Amino acid sequence: MKPKSESRRVALYARVSTKDGRQDVTNQLRDLREFVKRQGWELTAEYVDRETGTTAKRQQFERMFADAAERKFDLLLFWSLDRLSREGAAKTFQHLERLRGSGVDWWSLKEEYLRSIGPFAEAVLAILAVIAKQERIRISERTRAGLEKARAGGKRLGRPAVDFDMQKARKLRGDGSSLRQIAKTLGVSAATVLYRLAS
Repeated sequence: MKPKSESRRVALYARVSTKDGRQDVTNQLRDLREFVKRQGWELTAEYVDRETGTTAKRQQFERMFADAAERKFDLLLFWSLDRLSREGAAKTFQHLERLRGSGVDWWSLKEEYLRSIGPFAEAVLAILAVIAKQERIRISERTRAGLEKARAGGKRLGRPAVDFDMQKARKLRGDGSSLRQIAKTLGVSAATVLYRLAS
């Protein structure tokens, strides 16, 4: 942890999952503001979303990253990692790295060592990177297993084949019609005609 006397321009990010009033960000914002005040930092912005954290398509979340890119603040403070993102380890790690790439540090209030500054910062980042990598491997393995299962079951993968009258296509080609003319006659693309005639 850096000395309290060091000046920092801090932005807060708070999020709840619903817009219906059953949850609110009051507690999050109160504790975050109090922490900033105790540290003697300058509070420059607050970003609040009331929607799911399973997607990055959040208005304030996107605005926060745009402002981070312009270095409008030096540190992003959030309540906990799941308030920042619930997209999984790999995506969340990408968000944190995106902040660092903009020269902005980050700090989780309720998770003691989860921050990009301080004596444990490099260890924390290394652990997060490993977790994110393992998640990507698991997703890749599940995808591969799903494809193999589908193939074994006789399911055809990829784009469905375009069905058209091959006999007519061959006759038109034999009569000297161009690929474009054949495609127009049969209602398909010239690339499809070329691929099917060549196969």
